[in-house]
Amino acid sequence: MSEQYFKADPHSAHKPKVFHLEYHGNYFSFETDAGVFSRDALDEGTRLLLDTVSPLISGKVLDLGCGWGAVGIILSKLHPDCVITMIDINQRACGLAERNAGLNGVSPRVLCDDGLEITGESYDWILLNPPIRAGKQTVYGLYRRSAASLNPGGCLSVVIRKQQGASSSKTELESLFHTVILEQRRKGYCVFICREARE
Repeated sequence: MSEQYFKADPHSAHKPKVFHLEYHGNYFSFETDAGVFSRDALDEGTRLLLDTVSPLISGKVLDLGCGWGAVGIILSKLHPDCVITMIDINQRACGLAERNAGLNGVSPRVLCDDGLEITGESYDWILLNPPIRAGKQTVYGLYRRSAASLNPGGCLSVVIRKQQGASSSKTELESLFHTVILEQRRKGYCVFICREARE
């Protein structure tokens, strides 16, 4: 079995790879490696999350579970007025995210942490493609900490596959937020936008 990407310190043998992608007229290059999520390409869920939030975001943005940096880096390029922080538990992924930011000429802040404490700051947007294989306790913990880490009027946006628990996630999110909207759906993925965290 391959090593799980949500481990803090992957020990998989390095298998570096570089790939290129075009997004909304901008060209990006990314380094990836074994032991990180979606090593070979931008996955469908992350692309849908980007497509959904890119026209909407502003202010302080947290890419929670950033992996090798696709969301934070692409949004940094498209929205240079946003203040973007990227965080991941996986040290190898964080190193890649830092290198990829430089490779693409942007400078979001990159933090290596488990995400449950977030950063002690508050945000206008938190973006999450949750680590489903880490289990519901971890995923729902990320939802709870996100709800507590939003500025007034802030939003949490979550992408999740229907067959990986979108319905139960929506129920959990509704216990944390007054408003949970299914903003987009494509190829079995759902993007929820959550507003007005409950006290």
